[in-house]
Amino acid sequence: MPRLLVAEDDADLGPAIKQSLELDGYVVDLYVRGDDALAAAAVTKYDVLLLDIGLPQMTGLDVLSHLRNTGDATPVIIVTAFDRKRQRIDGLDAGADDYVVKPVDLEELAARIRAQLRRQDRRQSDIASVGDVTIDFTGQVASLNGTRVSLTAKEFRILALLVRRARRFVSKTDLEGELYDQEHWAESNTVEVAISSLRRKFGRDFIRTARGLGYMVGGKIS
Repeated sequence: MPRLLVAEDDADLGPAIKQSLELDGYVVDLYVRGDDALAAAAVTKYDVLLLDIGLPQMTGLDVLSHLRNTGDATPVIIVTAFDRKRQRIDGLDAGADDYVVKPVDLEELAARIRAQLRRQDRRQSDIASVGDVTIDFTGQVASLNGTRVSLTAKEFRILALLVRRARRFVSKTDLEGELYDQEHWAESNTVEVAISSLRRKFGRDFIRTARGLGYMVGGKIS
């Protein structure tokens, strides 16, 4: 059963949204302050977040920005009375997945939530985890314990191949082939440099090496 967070300080609208969504079969947590919503999102796995922009203590955009900056990719729908183009752009640029302007049509809101859940289902098929490391192949994002880790393009491509072949050794030749086509040759130490950097970022034991076999994540060398 999907769990939703609704952050809405309007004394009438918040409970109305909560009741309507609960009748649709969702589990709904309602918060009226931005800082409380952020604290809840930090400890609870939600399927969709609905954020009003004009929340007290911490605005909805501040909550959204903090979530995205910490690698939280939970779908977010902005629900707000601010309907100017610039404000919609700011919300989407901050990482919102959708934007609904008040007055809210509850049937339309429910349809938008269903759309986000469908996208999340499809997206999860292209996300993989190895230990504390999670990689989003489509979004080209990697995280460690939920915190996004900055990677170069080469580092991401090597990490992606290792994760796709988790618990199997990947040869240096295969990794070089992931970085270069037949017309562009890899420098002799390109893979080693990238592996060294990935170990600094994810932990030395995350990537294992065996002479003559290559590199592996998610397994142990006997």
